[in-house]
Amino acid sequence: MKIEQFEDKELSHYSYAILSETTGEVILVDPSRDVAPYLAFAEQHHATIIGVIETHPHADFVSGHLELHHLTGATIYCSALVGAKYPHQPFDEGNAICFGDVKLKCLNTPGHSPDSISIVLEQDGDDKAVFTGDTLFIGDCGRPDLRETAGNVRAKREELAVLMYRSLRKKLLVLNDNVVVYPAHGAGTLCGKALSKANCSTIGAEKTGNWSLMQMTEGEFVAELLKDQPFIPKYFPYDVEVNKQGAGSLAASLAAVNRLTDVKLDNGIMIIDTRAEAIFNTGHLHGSINLQAAGKFETWLGSIIAPGEAYYLVSDSNSDLEKILLRCAKIGYESAVKGAFVLQGGEQLTPDLDLRQFKAKPEIYTIIDVRNESEVKEGKVFNNAINIPLPELRERVGEIPINKPIVVHCAGGYRSAAGYGIINNTYRSMTTIYNLGKSITEFV
Repeated sequence: MKIEQFEDKELSHYSYAILSETTGEVILVDPSRDVAPYLAFAEQHHATIIGVIETHPHADFVSGHLELHHLTGATIYCSALVGAKYPHQPFDEGNAICFGDVKLKCLNTPGHSPDSISIVLEQDGDDKAVFTGDTLFIGDCGRPDLRETAGNVRAKREELAVLMYRSLRKKLLVLNDNVVVYPAHGAGTLCGKALSKANCSTIGAEKTGNWSLMQMTEGEFVAELLKDQPFIPKYFPYDVEVNKQGAGSLAASLAAVNRLTDVKLDNGIMIIDTRAEAIFNTGHLHGSINLQAAGKFETWLGSIIAPGEAYYLVSDSNSDLEKILLRCAKIGYESAVKGAFVLQGGEQLTPDLDLRQFKAKPEIYTIIDVRNESEVKEGKVFNNAINIPLPELRERVGEIPINKPIVVHCAGGYRSAAGYGIINNTYRSMTTIYNLGKSITEFV
């Protein structure tokens, strides 16, 4: 038996292939939208993909389960509670899948979602591993506030937090200490708030190092779990519904995107410019937001642009454009691309901020802090700054006073580059907007 872990670093996502070497059969757990790595794994091992297990309808990425079914004939397994619209075999507690010398046993573990399951891998009569989806992470557990407005079964966060407490203690803590824990996410995901950078652990290690498994009352656990959860990107409820339906062919969807050679753009449609900040600053199109490819692009794209909202996509080379389109597809946003094109230069420059003057007289500027509220709670960089988190900026840009020049900052420069574009698109004819960018390091 072989377990292969696949990592999508941009989405902090882990998926798995479980190979029975005695029969040459593979079952996948929580696959990404791009199914090529799984097909390559099966080919490398002269194996056949016979099944795909979805631990729940994911909110943060689009799964490739339906495409894998179409390509390989693999059976898709998920909880009956999902209400899946794709061909599937219900897989709930008491059900098991046996292939070769491997037995996969289902546990219903609601908490992150009402329809979450975990899968215990048994070999030679012993439990060897557990694939916990978004229920148990390394150092943390899944957030309970993503299914209040999405999915077949919906529940309040307080209800799901109680279910999480019970799932962790009655279903997972009772496993042997040496059972290996394989989660669906690592540090950097928004599906939890305090994940470790480790990619796996054991039940025993989590008992001693994971706050969510410490001895506490149900009420204490619920209060701690609900506290300071990160923001919810706009695309999360959308992806839950996409995954409940099942996504079609990735290649066909990408091929349908309009690649523009004669760049004539419709007014009023957002332009997402993925070039590096230094290149963007020296020339970009009016109406652009600089959302750089070198970062958590998918997360911020799905936080700024609403599902179904049309947008243009810009890169500085054809090869980079294809790469960024694939990343759009990972969250189901490729179909909303009005046109994708390569750009060199542009008619608008980003003005340079006089840092000496800004340091001497910050009060003559309106300073906009686009960090998250939790970051601001830990300390403001500028006492007179107005905090509007980046995911809320388009909706709240009208709150920004324009009687002074505006300076935008975040923690490292990535989000302020995007924030500058949003504010500039509204107020460039009324005042001067500056992006503090990486110069924020001179103030912290």
